Amino acid sequence: MLQFLRVAEAFFPSLLRRVLHCHAPQIHKAYKHGMTNNDIYLILHGGERMAKLDSQLKTAALLGLLSALFLLAGYLLGGSTGMSIALGMAVLFNFATYYWSDSFVLWMYRAKPAAEKDYPQFHRLVRELAGCAHLPMPRLYIIESQTPNAFATGRSPQHAAVAVTTGILSLLSEKQLRGVLAHELSHVKNHDMLIATMAATIAAAISYLASMARWGMIFGGGNNRDGPNILEYLVLAIVTPLIAMVIQLAISRQREFLADASGAKLSHDPEGLASALEALGEANKKRPLRHGSTATASLFIVNPFSGQAFISLFSTHPPLQERVKRLRAMR
Repeated sequence: MLQFLRVAEAFFPSLLRRVLHCHAPQIHKAYKHGMTNNDIYLILHGGERMAKLDSQLKTAALLGLLSALFLLAGYLLGGSTGMSIALGMAVLFNFATYYWSDSFVLWMYRAKPAAEKDYPQFHRLVRELAGCAHLPMPRLYIIESQTPNAFATGRSPQHAAVAVTTGILSLLSEKQLRGVLAHELSHVKNHDMLIATMAATIAAAISYLASMARWGMIFGGGNNRDGPNILEYLVLAIVTPLIAMVIQLAISRQREFLADASGAKLSHDPEGLASALEALGEANKKRPLRHGSTATASLFIVNPFSGQAFISLFSTHPPLQERVKRLRAMR
């Protein structure tokens, strides 16, 4: 291994510096315990791949269930024609949100580009972490708010953006901020913005169909022999959007757990992210965001609005205590 490092230093010095910078803690720990090169590869990649596979399978199952619910709602409302219309709506909504959701969210929170001369630490940390994650440098934005929080958005790693509030830069230590930014870049690498957009779009379309069903009941649609009966209208109007919301939020919570684990691995410091989550959770309760929409709460690393879900099924994020517990178990 020592000979390999000498050769690498001679021919690929910049690559060697990046590998050592990103993985030195794990490599040192592995050699300290007498592990082989193959053992080290499994440490660096094996566990992460299994965790990602497990999360991706769960997410795919939930998205499939959400899509099936959407098609069922369309079928109940208008038979095969209604199902075709519902499918067409889903495709159109997904196309639109895929391309423009990032610009809309950044505009909603009045985010401004973060100049490197004004925020050198922010740029430095993101550049280091993006290099370790083999990601292109995302666009960086600042939100003028004392509520400490952060989010990532964008349809792909090549079009990603990371936004932080001025509050988070003043509250967290560099170690904690590094953990938060690693979490957000993990969302980028795991394509979570696209998955969240798809889930939100389908859920919104189901809500639209439910609204149509409610108007149908008001104007006596349940008496139409060829249309849905009153029980089907009730299912469409009340039960279907509720189930859609539960599934959408379950997807959001699943992706948060994965981003926590991936972020801790990327920063090599689970404690940094765990302590940051504790500080952010407490600060956001005391000083919630005063503008924006609760519909975008799932984008943030912790819920930026004051109200907490009264049932865990209706929470955009996993319980903070559970997230911290899992991170500290990684040490």
